[in-house]
Amino acid sequence: MDVKRFKKLPVMGILRGVELDLLEPLIETIISCGLETIEITMNTENAPKLIRKAVSLSGKQLMIGAGTVLNKESLGSALDSGATFIVMPALVKEVTEACVKAKIPVFPGALTPQEIFNAWSAGATMVKVFPVKFFGPDYFREIKAPFNDIELLACAGVTPENMQSYFASGASAITFGASVFKKEWLTKRDFANIGESIKRYLRALPEKQ
Repeated sequence: MDVKRFKKLPVMGILRGVELDLLEPLIETIISCGLETIEITMNTENAPKLIRKAVSLSGKQLMIGAGTVLNKESLGSALDSGATFIVMPALVKEVTEACVKAKIPVFPGALTPQEIFNAWSAGATMVKVFPVKFFGPDYFREIKAPFNDIELLACAGVTPENMQSYFASGASAITFGASVFKKEWLTKRDFANIGESIKRYLRALPEKQ
């Protein structure tokens, strides 16, 4: 992952539970909409195959990482498949340490001030604040007051309508997942609606981004 590139378009899509036969048209949709960064969660069936195929399909057009990496075995499988960054729902020390040592961008999850500080101190590229929908943008503003140098990734609750508030309150980047890659849309192969939803997020980015 090129972290500088990610910061220029600080939006990450999360693919969970996607079937292998849907991947090619889905990747084509993602690229055509202008999204540049996605993670494929390791608790998705055939996740290593999905990552490998996504990397092959997208070339350098997408930065592809692995999410829900909870142990070193999962980390090894993700990296062997071509993932270039790692995301976790919590701080998994052995995974974070391995990523830092190998200079692989890593986004451990946290929620409380102590957890956020611990994740950043462990070497996080950004700390994934999760789930944000129960706290909102104001929580980011409060966290950034004492921790102004810590970079935060807002996850689980960011919408096109509130994302500018998250950025204004101190988020460095945001994610979206099931709200865009809806199960019913994937089942119906409704890539038009998926694509339009992606575009709504990208259009809502603050101009300074």
